[in-house]
Amino acid sequence: MLGLLIKPIARLNPRANDYIQLMRLDRPIGTYLLLWPTLWALWLAAEGVPDISTLVIFVLGVILMRAAGCVINDYADRDFDGHVQRTRERPLATGRITERQALLTFAILVGLSGLLVLFTNALTIKLAFVGVALAAIYPFCKRFTFYPQVILGAAFSWAIPMAFAAQAEALPIPLWLVFLANLLWTVAYDTEYAMCDREDDLRIGIKSTAILFGDADKLIIGLLQGLTLVCLLLVGLRFELGLYYYLGLLGMTLGFAWQQWLIRDRDRNACLNAFLANHWAGMLVFIGIALNYWLA
Repeated sequence: MLGLLIKPIARLNPRANDYIQLMRLDRPIGTYLLLWPTLWALWLAAEGVPDISTLVIFVLGVILMRAAGCVINDYADRDFDGHVQRTRERPLATGRITERQALLTFAILVGLSGLLVLFTNALTIKLAFVGVALAAIYPFCKRFTFYPQVILGAAFSWAIPMAFAAQAEALPIPLWLVFLANLLWTVAYDTEYAMCDREDDLRIGIKSTAILFGDADKLIIGLLQGLTLVCLLLVGLRFELGLYYYLGLLGMTLGFAWQQWLIRDRDRNACLNAFLANHWAGMLVFIGIALNYWLA
């Protein structure tokens, strides 16, 4: 849906299209992968539909912070993207956008996100500083550690405690099960994504879990997916969720099985399709949570 709204603007204004590509607004998969766990948390914290104002703040915040994350990622990778098949035409890599313009865009996006958080409460505002720090440091981690996907998992999961803080004004212990589930899931799907670039990354010296896992990549992704499901099963027990939630988990389980089939030969395009399929897995879990409270 977001992509459909953005495409007409891109066609009308080539310069705007450069910024749309920089913020990856034309490729909303990352927004969806950040959005679904945020919605899980909001519905769990509210035990049903959250406050409309809180929902709007977090949906807009997800869009802005994912865009900011893409900008700072491209800034960090500006000297590498031109050497990677998948990223060589990005605006910073080709010079269509300058480093200064990218940093200014990042600052504006983070500033707008900060304004949204001011409409929540003190606890949420405090947590927001951690979220910005995680988003800012993740792109640089791939130079120093084989675990940048873990940092990304923490960044993509930090909206979960923020959602509980904003909606319930508390950080109950069970929320960290949701946090852990999403962190494990993020490492799994971003490893699938990193498998697309493994050959290029090895050549230019970028680190990732796909490189670290080597020939055990498919097995470890499967283990991470299995642990994700275990954590989400525990979430269902702790939050006393019912049948519809577990049907959503069944859908995620089938989705994980399909992803394992796709990555069986480690084909670049197949691994990308496996990564993209995680959008549907997250959506099914959200539908299960929403139906649980709606029909309870």
